[in-house]
Amino acid sequence: MAENTNYNDDSIRSLDWKEHIRLRPGMYIGKLGDGSAYDDGVYVLLKEIIDNSIDEFVMGAGKTIEVSMSDHKVSVRDYGRGIPLGKVIDCVSKINTGGKYDSKAFQKSVGLNGVGTKAVNALSSSFTVQSYRDNRTKIAEFEKGELVREDPEKETSQRNGTAINFLPDDTIFRHYRFIPEFVENMIWNYVFLNSGLTINFNGQKYLSERGLYDLLTRNADAENLRYPIIHLKGEDIEIAMTHGQSYGEEYYSFVNGQHTTQGGTHQAAFREAVVKTIREFYKKEFDASDVRASIVAAIAIKVQEPVFESQTKTKLGSQNIGPDGPSVRGFINDFLKKELDNYLHKNPAVADALLKRILQSERERKDIAGIKKLANDRAKKASLHNRKLRDCKLHFDDNHERKQETTLFITEGDSASGSITKSRDVQTQAVFSLKGKPLNCFGLTKKVVYENEEFNLLQHALNIEDGIDALRYNNIVIATDADVDGMHIRLLLMTFFLQFFPDLVKAGHVSILQTPLFRVRNKKETIYCYSDEERRNAIAKLGVKPEITRFKGLGEISPDEFGLFIGKDIRLDPVFLKDANIKALLEYFMGKNTPTRQQHIVNNLRVEKDDESINPLVAEDVESVALPVAV
Repeated sequence: MAENTNYNDDSIRSLDWKEHIRLRPGMYIGKLGDGSAYDDGVYVLLKEIIDNSIDEFVMGAGKTIEVSMSDHKVSVRDYGRGIPLGKVIDCVSKINTGGKYDSKAFQKSVGLNGVGTKAVNALSSSFTVQSYRDNRTKIAEFEKGELVREDPEKETSQRNGTAINFLPDDTIFRHYRFIPEFVENMIWNYVFLNSGLTINFNGQKYLSERGLYDLLTRNADAENLRYPIIHLKGEDIEIAMTHGQSYGEEYYSFVNGQHTTQGGTHQAAFREAVVKTIREFYKKEFDASDVRASIVAAIAIKVQEPVFESQTKTKLGSQNIGPDGPSVRGFINDFLKKELDNYLHKNPAVADALLKRILQSERERKDIAGIKKLANDRAKKASLHNRKLRDCKLHFDDNHERKQETTLFITEGDSASGSITKSRDVQTQAVFSLKGKPLNCFGLTKKVVYENEEFNLLQHALNIEDGIDALRYNNIVIATDADVDGMHIRLLLMTFFLQFFPDLVKAGHVSILQTPLFRVRNKKETIYCYSDEERRNAIAKLGVKPEITRFKGLGEISPDEFGLFIGKDIRLDPVFLKDANIKALLEYFMGKNTPTRQQHIVNNLRVEKDDESINPLVAEDVESVALPVAV
């Protein structure tokens, strides 16, 4: 029988603020990650600092924010009022200390909990804060939340405001790096939501005059919009919407300037209100899916003392606009019922184009109804014993603390899937095995998703037939060999997602697995290398004649080793779009314009010696024509 552990007064321990944040960082910033996903913790750290500067702008103090960033270090300087000099240290190192508890001063602030800046401080190996206020300045420096330097106040000629520099702790954010495109999207959202604000990011200026209208202009495929963007503004609410040609629904939702990437009560209310308003306007009971098919919309509301479902504020939970205000649902429904209805009456050409898009969606839905039923019946039978899918126990649509970790690896062939299956975490990692190269589906209709057994089973494995609200895996990882065939399969899969489920890519769910190209080892140490530069450094470190193994395929890596590459140190390259015109992008790379593509290859072909060559397709060659690749 096991010996009883003593449980007494000495067993009870109290952690100070920084110890608790460092011990349980997920409570404060969500998942940690390495910066390869837009919602990784390093971006939450940046957001928490910029949010404070945005709140100063909202209060009428400071119209410019300066942000500079390298791969690892960040500096943010605003021109607000500046932290009161006597409270500089307290505001960044005492939990529940801040200026946002008086609802009159910050009643519709982004952050209300007095935690954000302290979390950044605690999770940074170096953190410096400097306040400029009324020709005086004070600076303090911290390491992992510990104060290491405090300078006395002194005179300054600098404008009022606050400057913060921080370096995330690489013992917590392992192998992290900031991806500029993710930061750029964050900054664009800030200026879209704050007309009159200028953000200078690494020397480039960002500002917006038309708010959410500009957001849709930047993110929507302008050449394929069915009608001009509808832009509606009211007190505490702004909406922009249109319909395109692509499949699915695409939403950008915000609360008090916070990008609620997982939606919430306001986004659900908008989806419901759009259908209700359009049905009433046309006096027809359209199917809700036909009204919302291919919609692209943005909604921003302001809520007093918002309630989010987590500290990272990615999903709104508030049912009401404020303590004494109307419900979120009623507020948005009333606004759309009046403003959208008025707009459609005043713009009959837009109303006619919208009706045609709805009727087209209705015809397409009815056309595939028969084959869809057969395909779904076939998928249900296959799911009873689906050899393609090795499922995991937890899923993204579960209410579980590990749901962010849920991952589906899409592999080529049985050998690769076998290695991953044997080494995966069965709680959160699933494997879907392709039988070979999938169909090039560019230019085909969604009917092919149901006719092609492999695509249909993949669609059902992800549970995205009716949109991504019930997506079963947060991370969809394309795991192919680092050779020409593997690259081709990547492109075919990306074509499938961009053609039929572009919202998966735009929401940051799709990425590519990096696996080591080399193993360099001697009798004492083994180093896995993901590039030729890492290989050379490993050889230099290990000395004379180490053993060097080149991994040519995933199936060559033993399950024991594979477990090292898909665990906590997993390296993922995100797939994101640099060009909103998906149709033109896919036409160029996956269409039938062979001569044009051939000429590009001839102009950009690189020939290298075998000992220097790592990948037959070079990143800079791809990016020169804006291919949606992992960075």
